[in-house]
Amino acid sequence: MKVNLTSAFLCTRAALPAMLAQRYGRIVNIASTAARVGYKYTTAYTASKHGLLGLTRALALEVAERGVTVNAVCPGFTRTAIVAEGAHRIATKTGRTLEQAEAELARLSPQNRLVEPDEVARVVVFLMQEQALGITGQAWDVDGGAVMA
Repeated sequence: MKVNLTSAFLCTRAALPAMLAQRYGRIVNIASTAARVGYKYTTAYTASKHGLLGLTRALALEVAERGVTVNAVCPGFTRTAIVAEGAHRIATKTGRTLEQAEAELARLSPQNRLVEPDEVARVVVFLMQEQALGITGQAWDVDGGAVMA
């Protein structure tokens, strides 16, 4: 909760007054597909990411007429340290190889692959631009189609 939700709240609280004063700002929270659906064995993580998505949507409504947009990017299983740790735990508990465990996570995506970090970054960069003014209160899934599947 401290990392996934409280930190976003505190950073927003610190930055928002300046954004409101200049009548321009972009807040992009990094949520997760766990904010959109639940996953077994991730109750605390899922709860924190649902909270982050709620914060994103409520704040977007509060500042919508003041030049600030607030959105969330919801990555699926992405080639990061946390996913590598998860694959390692799966391999250890199930007797599978690390490659088999990673492949199991990749199969959760219709594209049958892990998302690359730069794919997530490109969506964040887009949402930070002037052209994204009309987008607020949204959750952008970067997950190879997993949530819609």
